[in-house]
Amino acid sequence: MSLRLALALVLALCLRAVPALAQDVWILGEVHDNPAHHAEQAARVAAIQPRALVFEMLTPEQAARVTPELIADPDAMAGALGWAAAGWPDFSMYHPIFAAAPGAAIYGAHVPREAARAVLEHGPAAYFGEGAAAYGLTEPLPPEEQAAREALQRAAHCDALPKDVLPGMVAVQRLRDAVLARATITAWAETGGPVVVITGNGHARRDRGVPAYLARAAPDLEVFVLGQTEDGAPLPGGFDEVLSAPAVARPDPCAALPRAGRARAVRPLASVGPRG
Repeated sequence: MSLRLALALVLALCLRAVPALAQDVWILGEVHDNPAHHAEQAARVAAIQPRALVFEMLTPEQAARVTPELIADPDAMAGALGWAAAGWPDFSMYHPIFAAAPGAAIYGAHVPREAARAVLEHGPAAYFGEGAAAYGLTEPLPPEEQAAREALQRAAHCDALPKDVLPGMVAVQRLRDAVLARATITAWAETGGPVVVITGNGHARRDRGVPAYLARAAPDLEVFVLGQTEDGAPLPGGFDEVLSAPAVARPDPCAALPRAGRARAVRPLASVGPRG
């Protein structure tokens, strides 16, 4: 094969790969404490070079503190964000994602605990505010879907949550998905994209997570969704691509809860909701 032909083939392959990067929004899922998942996210962000990054882990106030200069100093950045007190896995896993696109605008979409408590009392639309209807938050879920989501919440909390708490947990999850979607739409409108969203697999799933809210509120956006699982375990919910990494050694979160006392022990989690 001639050198000219070889170069032509390489060029053709490159041109064919361009549309794969021509997305408005990239949603990169994760298991929060798996470092391999964050390494994959950082690699993708480096390749995409988004104009905006949206983090489930940051509030808008925290996101506003991030500058390229702060990103250059990981320890100072962790301190400025109050990362250790927030309860997320070690910042060393997340910092490379920021560093992969230091010029990107940073957006936060974390729903704080006090807001989650308000949702339990008043519903997700009241906290979300203007535009809640566009995201479907003013409408109840169909009974079958509500039941399926409540079952998922119960399973995610060691089958320990009292039945009366489950509807509120579902409402909090809906709010978190909608807030992430709104931040994504804002980021795209303000920067022109592409936008990368860093979030847990539960929020990334197409069937009921952030992509579903984007499809409703901004149907013209082109969205790609990556899910990341462990040890080849199935990842339900619909993803454009699923990768697997070795599982992280972690204690069984249910093992420390005696069955008879689980409902009492886990009840405070109802004010927080799961991190997707």
